[in-house]
Amino acid sequence: MATKPSTPSKSARRKAAAPKPLAKADIAEVFRRFAAIDPEPKGELEHVNAYTLLVAVVLSAQATDAGVNKATRALFKIADTPEKMVGLGEDAVREYVKTIGLFRTKAKNVIALSQTLIDQHNSRVPEDREALQALPGVGRKTANVVLNMAFGWPTMAVDTHVFRVSNRIPLAIGKTPEAIEKGLEAVIPKEFGLHAHHWLILHGRYLCKARTPECWRCPIADLCRFEPKSMQSRQ
Repeated sequence: MATKPSTPSKSARRKAAAPKPLAKADIAEVFRRFAAIDPEPKGELEHVNAYTLLVAVVLSAQATDAGVNKATRALFKIADTPEKMVGLGEDAVREYVKTIGLFRTKAKNVIALSQTLIDQHNSRVPEDREALQALPGVGRKTANVVLNMAFGWPTMAVDTHVFRVSNRIPLAIGKTPEAIEKGLEAVIPKEFGLHAHHWLILHGRYLCKARTPECWRCPIADLCRFEPKSMQSRQ
């Protein structure tokens, strides 16, 4: 008979003392193991260039990557540049992305940021954090993702997965995404900087889940200080 994971109660989790962040040597070992398992992790948002990456990340706010990909496959076939997107128009973009949460606002932002790229950046996605964050619908996390994936910057884009995993292991402890971003940038070895946020996202998405972290198959369980760990039950 298949076994089911046992899940610690909420009260047990609250009673567990908050651990201190790992030592530098242990943090380096965490990322060494991630790199050994997946040397070049990739983001899961589908895109064909820096512009479609930017649009996809804007659309992904409060939505799943799978849901965004389903909506953008058809959209990007006919609108993979700012000019084509503006030519398509907000009403048409809205129809393509209507299965995504907050689609009306997002469609409006996609058209507005596309027009801004045309007017102010020669239709190119700027390799500049301030310029990116000045675009409609683009916040710090989105800018970090674009700088990392499109331009190879060792940025730390903190989403819910990264926030949870960093506090849980813990690598860096903080109450805000900005605090976690700064904390992680300070402790992650430079040789792992480029791929660090992808490793943490994937770890949080598929192993270190919010409700039932799969500690029994985690490659860093011996280093992680999170307690009580979720262990596979035996029958």
